[in-house]
Amino acid sequence: MGNPVKRVLFVNSEIMPFVPETPISKVGRYLPQGIQEQKKEIRSFMPRYGCINDRKNQLHEVIRLSGMNIIVGDVDRQLVIKVASVAAARLQVYFIDNEDYFRRKQITYDTDGKFFEDNGQRAVFFARGVLETVKKLRWAPDVIHCQGWITNLIPLYLKKVYKADPIFADSRIVTTLYNDISEEKFGASFKDTILFGGISPDDVPLPEDPDGTNLAKLAAMYSDGVIIGDSAVSSDLVGYCKGLDVPTLDFNAESMENGTYAREYDEFYQQL
Repeated sequence: MGNPVKRVLFVNSEIMPFVPETPISKVGRYLPQGIQEQKKEIRSFMPRYGCINDRKNQLHEVIRLSGMNIIVGDVDRQLVIKVASVAAARLQVYFIDNEDYFRRKQITYDTDGKFFEDNGQRAVFFARGVLETVKKLRWAPDVIHCQGWITNLIPLYLKKVYKADPIFADSRIVTTLYNDISEEKFGASFKDTILFGGISPDDVPLPEDPDGTNLAKLAAMYSDGVIIGDSAVSSDLVGYCKGLDVPTLDFNAESMENGTYAREYDEFYQQL
């Protein structure tokens, strides 16, 4: 058990009302508020998808945080940071933006329902963009809570690249797993795209053509705690997580329904 949890960083694939309501976007919206009500300081991040209207949602660019380039697949991609507030609560959300990865109107699938071919690159860019931005903010989180498939590389990067950074040295990593893209394929080149900053192939035990379940297992492997966020998460994935030497919180339909899961999660953070 580490130091008392005072600061929690939420990294989300979706947050309503910026995107339509789903189980993940609903938790992305209300969990930070619930943790803030437990007298914690919070920050929230998500991708700035093209379906998010800047004017309607009052997004504006944070110049002092933008301008960095992140190399993904040997190509420099510009990182743009925007920020907006949730009007109904005292919540500020930071958005990771890039013209090539996040300006399309769809979130994960194209208009024909096909998984985007560059989703692996998008996950790499998003993960590194979040961590570099938190460094610039000079805001050291006690817990980093990742939710949704696009956050699944963050535990690996924190443990293998950023752990020596004073901002993250004492951070504990929690991953909530959903059944969001379990069978989708990332392609044979995905593993090579992940590697940077001294990460070796042995650090990334993925098969030749990894799918969403393989990526979720990688996230769990490098996390300090795992939460099962969906009753549809496969028994194979749940069993894998419970075989790891980390605390695992089972899905609780009742607490999700009545909104008490925020208190449950807060208690889970304190155990890590």
